[in-house]
Amino acid sequence: MTSSPPLATVRTAALPLESLRCEIDGPIELTRVVTEHLRLLGAESTGPAGPAEDTATATPAGVTGAEGAATGGAAVGAAHGGAPEAGGEPPAHARVVLTGDGFGPVTAQVHWAEARTTASRDAVDSPGAAPRPREALPTPDEATVQAATGIMSVHGRRDDGPRGLGSDYAATAAGVLAVQGLLAQLLAQARGGDARAAARVTTSAARAGLLAVSQYLAATGADEDEAARIAPGGPPFTSADGTLFELETLDPGAWAAFWRALDAPGDAIRAGWRPFQFRYATACAPFPEALHETARSHDWARVRQAAASSGAEVCALRTLAERAAEHDGAAPWSLARLGPAAAAPGRRARQLPTPELPLTGITVLEAGRRIQAPLAAHLLRLLGADVVRIEPPGGDPLRGMPPACGGVSARWLALNRGKDAVEADIKSPSGRRRLRELVADADVFLHNWAPGKAAQLGLDAADLTTVNPGLVYAYTSGWGDRLDDAPMGTDFMVQARTGVGAAVRPADEPPAPSLMTLLDVLGGLLGAEAVLAGLLLRERNGGRGVRVDSSLLGAADTLTAPALRRAAQGTEPRPPAGFRRPLRTADGWLAPTDTCAAAASAYDLGALPTPDALALLRSHGLTATPVTTDLTALHADARFPRSIGRDTHGAPVVPDPWAFS
Repeated sequence: MTSSPPLATVRTAALPLESLRCEIDGPIELTRVVTEHLRLLGAESTGPAGPAEDTATATPAGVTGAEGAATGGAAVGAAHGGAPEAGGEPPAHARVVLTGDGFGPVTAQVHWAEARTTASRDAVDSPGAAPRPREALPTPDEATVQAATGIMSVHGRRDDGPRGLGSDYAATAAGVLAVQGLLAQLLAQARGGDARAAARVTTSAARAGLLAVSQYLAATGADEDEAARIAPGGPPFTSADGTLFELETLDPGAWAAFWRALDAPGDAIRAGWRPFQFRYATACAPFPEALHETARSHDWARVRQAAASSGAEVCALRTLAERAAEHDGAAPWSLARLGPAAAAPGRRARQLPTPELPLTGITVLEAGRRIQAPLAAHLLRLLGADVVRIEPPGGDPLRGMPPACGGVSARWLALNRGKDAVEADIKSPSGRRRLRELVADADVFLHNWAPGKAAQLGLDAADLTTVNPGLVYAYTSGWGDRLDDAPMGTDFMVQARTGVGAAVRPADEPPAPSLMTLLDVLGGLLGAEAVLAGLLLRERNGGRGVRVDSSLLGAADTLTAPALRRAAQGTEPRPPAGFRRPLRTADGWLAPTDTCAAAASAYDLGALPTPDALALLRSHGLTATPVTTDLTALHADARFPRSIGRDTHGAPVVPDPWAFS
């Protein structure tokens, strides 16, 4: 089959979407991120939603339910110019159209929950021989999506019961996925013409929610138990003078030295390390209460002294008002053109994109660890890129992290299945030479090394673009060099420092960063979005290399943007008391929609089985959905029929985030 020629560069573009126009319509919860990110990437808004900066000040996402249905519902649709549907309901999904400057129109649709969800292309089977009848989410919104996909269950592990996130996490992630899909479609056009590009991408908050819990779901299919038990408990700690703080260290020696400096009991120190170490994997940390008691017996100044002397790091939880006061308004990523124009590897004799796999023919080198960079590369692979992991001699030690499926870490598979691997000791001259050889024929180099490590090794953007002038050099970091006094750039420390711990908890609870890896996942999504933007910018600049930087800080600001705006305006930034708190039934939990939550909470459902409790609420015109409390139940959940498959190792696989057509 012949293909159309690559898109001719009309003129050099400073931004990947420069001279393109976008039309956006739909609920603000689903369009907030799309509108803002397309504007930051250079698109001009011409649609019924009006200028992007107008939508940014519309009714904040997540402020419905107990705060009054007047701030949601049809008012949200009107804020985005979408005519309410029959019965006064807002549009059920968001629609985005991008066109201009030689590109054919590309469209994205963002749903709460799609009518049909299929298994990932990584799945080799799907659960059950026969499909189950579909049971659609009732009036889906952020609360019902969090409940159905297992987000409430994982986030609530520390609290011994499901809890909703006060921020619109699934909708935020879905917005980033939609922008990724749009960029991928445009990139396919630029590389191979209209015949090689899809015209529409569809995603949903439900797919984003399943992606967010994919590591935790993968562990449920393992051949062995978790490395640390799942039970209530975890940080933050509280000092004697009332300072809530997070503690971070990757070194068991520093952990022990910190607690010894505070005179903690030796048996509690020893018993606490393993659950603390694996809290990223289990979303809880049931360490001994004696450690909390030790923290409460010392003031904040003494706690900081203990951290400084031990090598551990502590971070006091910041309020949203404090974060709003220092917020620099920066985009969640940055793009910088590098060097002169050059023939990019994508121009060589490689496979051309297909409508379903727009990144076919793109090669990504990933030197990532933990979650953020590996997830970004995983998403690029799902879009069709060939991903090669750079691993240390002997392979990535996380391949053996329990629990395992078929002899490989289930969590490692969730982020790294389908990638190739090359072993190279980048600390040695020969290993660095090997890496440069691979870079010479790659399109993207992606890493999340510690700050300064790349420059120290001679592997920074300036170094590698001498080898490959058309390289997209991507760095996914913790802080993006935006804060001078930043602690270690890990998920929970960034949550603490940026006010996420306050944004995700209602006002009647103490702030607490979620032990679900919210920012690592959202940071990985932003990293993939930045790479796609960099690849498109490269195509529009004749093959000139691009550096892209993203960060967990950018992820935090993206998630908390509505709350930060409220804080800057002097209004209450936190969710109201009881917000997104599921209701207990005799055999489970129910999550009302946000607009029904206040009324539903007036009913005593504790003695009723879940189906009867649902029927009672429906008889009063209230909608709710059962909360998924056991992730293994997602395999047979009628709300996601046949969408959870298994890979060749037997590990569960969530559906791909997008559908192209």
